[in-house]
Amino acid sequence: MKDGERVGAGADPFAPLVKAIAEAGDRDAFRQLFLHYGPRVKGYLLRLGLDPARADELVQEVMVAVWRKAGSFDPRQATVSTWIFRIARNRRIDVFRRDQTARLDESDPSLLPPPLTDPADEVDAGQRQARVTAALDLLPLEQRDLVRQAFYEELSHSEIAQATGLALGTVKSRLRLAFGKLRAALQELT
Repeated sequence: MKDGERVGAGADPFAPLVKAIAEAGDRDAFRQLFLHYGPRVKGYLLRLGLDPARADELVQEVMVAVWRKAGSFDPRQATVSTWIFRIARNRRIDVFRRDQTARLDESDPSLLPPPLTDPADEVDAGQRQARVTAALDLLPLEQRDLVRQAFYEELSHSEIAQATGLALGTVKSRLRLAFGKLRAALQELT
Protein backbone atom coordinates (compact mmCIF):
# COMPACT_ATOMS: atom_id res chain seq x y z
CA MET A 1 0.00 0.00 0.00
CA LYS A 2 1.34 3.45 -0.93
CA ASP A 3 1.67 6.27 1.62
CA GLY A 4 -1.57 8.23 2.05
CA GLU A 5 -3.64 5.68 0.15
CA ARG A 6 -6.82 4.50 1.79
CA VAL A 7 -7.46 0.80 2.16
CA GLY A 8 -9.87 -0.22 -0.58
CA ALA A 9 -9.50 3.09 -2.42
CA GLY A 10 -8.94 1.30 -5.72
CA ALA A 11 -12.23 -0.52 -5.25
CA ASP A 12 -14.31 2.70 -5.47
CA PRO A 13 -15.76 2.57 -9.00
CA PHE A 14 -17.16 6.11 -8.67
CA ALA A 15 -13.86 7.88 -7.97
CA PRO A 16 -12.94 7.95 -11.70
CA LEU A 17 -16.35 9.51 -12.44
CA VAL A 18 -15.73 12.35 -9.95
CA LYS A 19 -12.25 12.81 -11.43
CA ALA A 20 -13.75 13.03 -14.96
CA ILE A 21 -16.22 15.67 -13.75
CA ALA A 22 -13.46 17.67 -12.06
CA GLU A 23 -11.01 17.50 -14.96
CA ALA A 24 -13.26 17.65 -18.01
CA GLY A 25 -16.74 18.58 -16.84
CA ASP A 26 -17.85 15.16 -18.07
CA ARG A 27 -21.67 15.25 -18.19
CA ASP A 28 -21.98 11.52 -18.78
CA ALA A 29 -19.96 10.80 -15.66
CA PHE A 30 -22.18 13.20 -13.72
CA ARG A 31 -25.30 11.51 -15.10
CA GLN A 32 -24.03 8.14 -13.91
CA LEU A 33 -23.31 9.54 -10.44
CA PHE A 34 -26.71 11.21 -10.33
CA LEU A 35 -28.55 8.05 -11.39
CA HIS A 36 -26.76 6.01 -8.76
CA TYR A 37 -26.65 8.44 -5.81
CA GLY A 38 -29.75 10.58 -6.39
CA PRO A 39 -32.26 7.97 -5.16
CA ARG A 40 -29.95 6.90 -2.32
CA VAL A 41 -29.48 10.47 -1.10
CA LYS A 42 -33.24 11.02 -1.28
CA GLY A 43 -33.86 7.91 0.81
CA TYR A 44 -31.30 9.10 3.32
CA LEU A 45 -32.93 12.53 3.56
CA LEU A 46 -36.38 10.98 3.95
CA ARG A 47 -35.05 8.88 6.84
CA LEU A 48 -33.78 12.12 8.39
CA GLY A 49 -37.35 13.42 8.42
CA LEU A 50 -37.62 15.59 5.33
CA ASP A 51 -40.84 15.55 3.34
CA PRO A 52 -40.49 14.13 -0.21
CA ALA A 53 -40.66 17.49 -1.99
CA ARG A 54 -38.00 19.05 0.24
CA ALA A 55 -35.87 15.89 -0.09
CA ASP A 56 -36.04 16.20 -3.90
CA GLU A 57 -34.89 19.83 -3.66
CA LEU A 58 -32.03 18.89 -1.40
CA VAL A 59 -30.96 16.04 -3.72
CA GLN A 60 -30.66 18.63 -6.48
CA GLU A 61 -28.60 20.92 -4.23
CA VAL A 62 -26.34 18.05 -3.17
CA MET A 63 -25.71 16.94 -6.73
CA VAL A 64 -25.03 20.52 -7.86
CA ALA A 65 -22.48 20.71 -5.03
CA VAL A 66 -20.93 17.44 -6.30
CA TRP A 67 -20.62 18.97 -9.78
CA ARG A 68 -19.11 22.20 -8.47
CA LYS A 69 -16.84 20.66 -5.85
CA ALA A 70 -15.65 17.61 -7.80
CA GLY A 71 -12.16 19.10 -7.87
CA SER A 72 -12.00 19.10 -4.09
CA PHE A 73 -12.78 15.39 -3.78
CA ASP A 74 -9.80 13.47 -2.43
CA PRO A 75 -10.06 9.67 -2.80
CA ARG A 76 -7.38 9.28 -0.12
CA GLN A 77 -9.69 10.88 2.44
CA ALA A 78 -13.01 9.17 1.71
CA THR A 79 -15.00 7.16 -0.78
CA VAL A 80 -17.31 8.97 -3.18
CA SER A 81 -20.23 7.60 -1.21
CA THR A 82 -18.94 9.01 2.07
CA TRP A 83 -18.19 12.34 0.42
CA ILE A 84 -21.64 12.68 -1.18
CA PHE A 85 -23.49 11.65 1.98
CA ARG A 86 -21.43 14.10 4.02
CA ILE A 87 -22.54 16.87 1.63
CA ALA A 88 -26.16 15.67 2.02
CA ARG A 89 -25.85 15.60 5.81
CA ASN A 90 -24.42 19.12 5.88
CA ARG A 91 -27.19 20.43 3.59
CA ARG A 92 -29.77 18.80 5.88
CA ILE A 93 -28.21 20.52 8.89
CA ASP A 94 -28.38 23.86 7.03
CA VAL A 95 -32.07 23.29 6.29
CA PHE A 96 -32.74 22.40 9.93
CA ARG A 97 -31.01 25.58 11.13
CA ARG A 98 -32.94 27.74 8.66
CA ASP A 99 -36.21 26.09 9.71
CA GLN A 100 -35.48 26.71 13.38
CA THR A 101 -34.79 30.39 12.87
CA ALA A 102 -37.68 30.78 10.46
CA ARG A 103 -40.35 29.42 12.82
CA LEU A 104 -42.24 32.39 14.10
CA ASP A 105 -45.49 32.59 15.98
CA GLU A 106 -47.81 34.33 13.56
CA SER A 107 -49.96 35.59 16.42
CA ASP A 108 -47.04 37.25 18.22
CA PRO A 109 -48.13 40.89 18.70
CA SER A 110 -44.60 42.13 18.03
CA LEU A 111 -44.81 40.69 14.51
CA LEU A 112 -48.13 42.30 13.67
CA PRO A 113 -48.09 45.65 11.90
CA PRO A 114 -49.25 48.59 13.97
CA PRO A 115 -52.92 49.31 13.58
CA LEU A 116 -53.72 51.78 10.86
CA THR A 117 -54.53 55.21 12.17
CA ASP A 118 -57.20 57.39 10.75
CA PRO A 119 -55.60 60.41 9.04
CA ALA A 120 -58.23 62.61 10.68
CA ASP A 121 -57.10 61.32 14.10
CA GLU A 122 -53.51 62.17 13.23
CA VAL A 123 -54.50 65.68 12.20
CA ASP A 124 -56.51 66.10 15.41
CA ALA A 125 -53.59 64.88 17.50
CA GLY A 126 -51.23 67.29 15.75
CA GLN A 127 -53.62 70.20 16.27
CA ARG A 128 -54.13 69.24 19.92
CA GLN A 129 -50.34 69.11 20.42
CA ALA A 130 -49.96 72.54 18.81
CA ARG A 131 -52.66 74.00 21.12
CA VAL A 132 -51.01 72.50 24.23
CA THR A 133 -47.61 73.85 23.16
CA ALA A 134 -49.11 77.31 22.56
CA ALA A 135 -50.87 77.21 25.95
CA LEU A 136 -47.65 76.18 27.70
CA ASP A 137 -45.84 79.09 26.06
CA LEU A 138 -48.34 81.46 27.74
CA LEU A 139 -47.34 80.27 31.23
CA PRO A 140 -44.66 82.08 33.22
CA LEU A 141 -41.30 80.32 32.92
CA GLU A 142 -41.37 79.10 36.54
CA GLN A 143 -44.78 77.40 36.12
CA ARG A 144 -43.86 76.02 32.69
CA ASP A 145 -40.75 74.41 34.22
CA LEU A 146 -42.82 72.78 36.99
CA VAL A 147 -45.30 71.37 34.42
CA ARG A 148 -42.41 70.07 32.30
CA GLN A 149 -40.86 68.31 35.31
CA ALA A 150 -44.20 66.80 36.38
CA PHE A 151 -45.38 65.57 32.97
CA TYR A 152 -42.46 65.27 30.61
CA GLU A 153 -39.85 64.13 33.13
CA GLU A 154 -42.50 62.27 35.18
CA LEU A 155 -41.15 63.52 38.52
CA SER A 156 -43.33 63.28 41.60
CA HIS A 157 -44.26 66.47 43.47
CA SER A 158 -41.77 65.49 46.19
CA GLU A 159 -38.99 65.01 43.64
CA ILE A 160 -39.78 68.40 42.06
CA ALA A 161 -39.68 70.03 45.51
CA GLN A 162 -36.33 68.44 46.22
CA ALA A 163 -34.89 69.37 42.78
CA THR A 164 -36.08 72.99 42.92
CA GLY A 165 -35.62 73.62 46.64
CA LEU A 166 -39.28 74.70 46.94
CA ALA A 167 -41.58 73.52 49.69
CA LEU A 168 -43.87 70.63 48.69
CA GLY A 169 -46.97 72.77 49.30
CA THR A 170 -45.54 75.52 47.08
CA VAL A 171 -44.92 73.03 44.24
CA LYS A 172 -48.48 71.74 44.52
CA SER A 173 -50.07 75.18 44.60
CA ARG A 174 -48.00 76.45 41.66
CA LEU A 175 -48.89 73.37 39.61
CA ARG A 176 -52.58 73.88 40.44
CA LEU A 177 -52.29 77.51 39.34
CA ALA A 178 -50.48 76.45 36.14
CA PHE A 179 -53.23 73.91 35.34
CA GLY A 180 -55.89 76.54 35.82
CA LYS A 181 -54.09 78.85 33.40
CA LEU A 182 -53.58 75.99 30.92
CA ARG A 183 -57.27 75.07 31.05
CA ALA A 184 -58.29 78.67 30.39
CA ALA A 185 -55.73 79.06 27.58
CA LEU A 186 -56.83 75.81 25.92
CA GLN A 187 -60.48 76.87 26.02
CA GLU A 188 -59.53 80.14 24.35
CA LEU A 189 -57.47 78.37 21.66
CA THR A 190 -60.28 75.98 20.62
